[in-house]
Amino acid sequence: MLEFLPLRLRLAVDHVNLTELYELRVRAGKPLCANLRGEFCFLGESGRTEFPSGALFPTAQEVEELLFAASGYCVYSVENQIRQGFLTGREGERIGIAGAFVYEGSGVLSVHSPTSVCIRVPHSVTGCAEEIYKRCFRDGICSLLLMAPPGRGKTTLLRDLSRLICERTHCNVLVSDERGELSAGDLGQTSDCMRFANKLTAFTAGIRAMRPEVIVTDELLPEDYFAVRRAVQSGISVLASAHLVRWEDVPEKLFSRYVFLDRLGGVGKIYGETGDELV
Repeated sequence: MLEFLPLRLRLAVDHVNLTELYELRVRAGKPLCANLRGEFCFLGESGRTEFPSGALFPTAQEVEELLFAASGYCVYSVENQIRQGFLTGREGERIGIAGAFVYEGSGVLSVHSPTSVCIRVPHSVTGCAEEIYKRCFRDGICSLLLMAPPGRGKTTLLRDLSRLICERTHCNVLVSDERGELSAGDLGQTSDCMRFANKLTAFTAGIRAMRPEVIVTDELLPEDYFAVRRAVQSGISVLASAHLVRWEDVPEKLFSRYVFLDRLGGVGKIYGETGDELV
């Protein structure tokens, strides 16, 4: 995990518990920051430090070295990812990129002069979705949408829900992992995974070729609801997540359960398909 970090930064990270590291912020000329169990702090040569003055200050060269190593030393192999502002490490680390976006016509051509990266460290937390499973699937597996701002553990919960469904129902579960992050962990023994395909492609090809009973995917955007609707109409349950905080803002009400997370991994209110709160 995080083997692509430049040596100076990797030595600093070695002083913290990787099971508690959720996110690493590497900004050129600014203090190195880490999210440890939901709390941001600074990292220095000896690990956690209270003050930014004691932190390491990554250089622009280290940011570029990090991205080059994370690409497998072949930037061309991850061009499509970089155009979308991220790339995925070998262990499923999602590396968001900030810098100068270069356009050609109406589309992004590349990202030049990267200045910052946000590294999200994937975790498998076995059993973290037990409450959701028990409360939402009492009458059988149904379509479900996890809703919360970024950083509340939606991906980790989806990963565990996939595992639980496979373990307890032996359903055929198709995981549509557009960014290569969702599949970084145990998805269950009756799961199949399509990585780096957009949701429409993964859903369409998956329904035709893999005969899934459940499809699991992450971070729905408004344009993805067509694929979800097609799956639901085909009799397939869809488990997904979205960066939303209100039931009213869901573009299409295609799900049977809407689960709001009120803290990191914490289940708040759950609503049914008509927006009624469930006990």
